[in-house]
Amino acid sequence: MNYKLTLLGSGTSQGVPMIGCHCEVCRSVDSRDRRLRTSAMVEVTKDNGEVVRLVVDAGPDFRYQMLRARVESIDAILLTHDHKDHTGGIDDVRAFNYWQRRSAHIYCEERVAQSVRKDYDYAFADLMEYYPGVPEIELHIIDEQPFEVCGVEVIPIRVQHYKLPILGYRIGGLCYITDANFIGDESLDLIQGCDVLVLNALRRSEHISHFSLGEALEVIEKIAPGRAILTHVSHQMGLYDDVSKALPKSVQLGYDTLEIIC
Repeated sequence: MNYKLTLLGSGTSQGVPMIGCHCEVCRSVDSRDRRLRTSAMVEVTKDNGEVVRLVVDAGPDFRYQMLRARVESIDAILLTHDHKDHTGGIDDVRAFNYWQRRSAHIYCEERVAQSVRKDYDYAFADLMEYYPGVPEIELHIIDEQPFEVCGVEVIPIRVQHYKLPILGYRIGGLCYITDANFIGDESLDLIQGCDVLVLNALRRSEHISHFSLGEALEVIEKIAPGRAILTHVSHQMGLYDDVSKALPKSVQLGYDTLEIIC
């Protein structure tokens, strides 16, 4: 199998530029400093040529991210957790419902599923109350056990987002972790040996629920992946060019539309 990961969004919950901010990053004309809410897409090409397309998180920018990447079909959405910058765009699966003529398959933990059912209650209403045109969603409840989507194995990776347990995912040699500030030893073992590690790094200074740049680099040094990409980056990190010059050779500051193949 061949694997391709696209960063659909590489920014924080407020995106970059941030509303009302006039810092040099938010005023930058470099497209790599303009960041939609964090999300990624993994496209797996099987030996028979079939492509399985998995999207990780569907935040408020989901619709535009799909249009920008010219995505016309998806096989599943994998949710990391239930914060709105990761689930706020789920209503826009309606377009995929229409063109693919089926429900959108969403994989998440039970706690996250409860949040989706609450936020999009109109999509789960009784048939007597059903309104045509609402998103058609089929929820698949997962835990920390590996599962398959269209024959592709997905390995959940438990991490901590301050006090909130959330999931990262390993698909082949790709590992994707966002919104973490702690990764336990068992989860580190699941990441070992990966070709590409995508990891959140919010800013240079410490944060209560996200890895700082220094903390993310410590994790990367411990794992020693072939290549590491930093995501969920805020305007407080600094300009893309400035930050990139200071990073180790095998580490890259991620940006929207970046594609990684392994």
